[in-house]
Amino acid sequence: MKLKIKAVSPKIGTEIPFPYYASAGAAAMDLHACIDEPVVLKAGARCTVPTGIAIALPDAGYVALVFARSGLGIKKGVCLSNGVGVIDSDYRGEVAVGLLNTGAEDYLIRPGERIAQMAVVPVVQAELEQVDELDDTARGVGGFGSTGR
Repeated sequence: MKLKIKAVSPKIGTEIPFPYYASAGAAAMDLHACIDEPVVLKAGARCTVPTGIAIALPDAGYVALVFARSGLGIKKGVCLSNGVGVIDSDYRGEVAVGLLNTGAEDYLIRPGERIAQMAVVPVVQAELEQVDELDDTARGVGGFGSTGR
């Protein structure tokens, strides 16, 4: 499938890299901070970082999912403030990334820095049916941790 990407900032492609897949086997493309100056993300704080791009998914059969970068999350404690960003097929605004610093130290976000990754995946919109009962399973209503450690 083709993903249409529009630069909404004149910096894209010059000062700020266009999104790209970092390796031939990469499932997600890197997104970069499209900011004029470095931003300090204080320990425990959140911020929204623009990427300078907008996308057009071809139809409701696709969604773009924004994930934290492993290195930022594991090494620095910088992750997405909403867990996973969901970009619906009918959204045409700028892609922005909500970041949360769970680390003990402030983190400096630099212009052009890779701040997140975005994967395009197929979607199934389920046909919803309200019922009075659900089918039984071996697990049943067992919740968190009910299948073991």
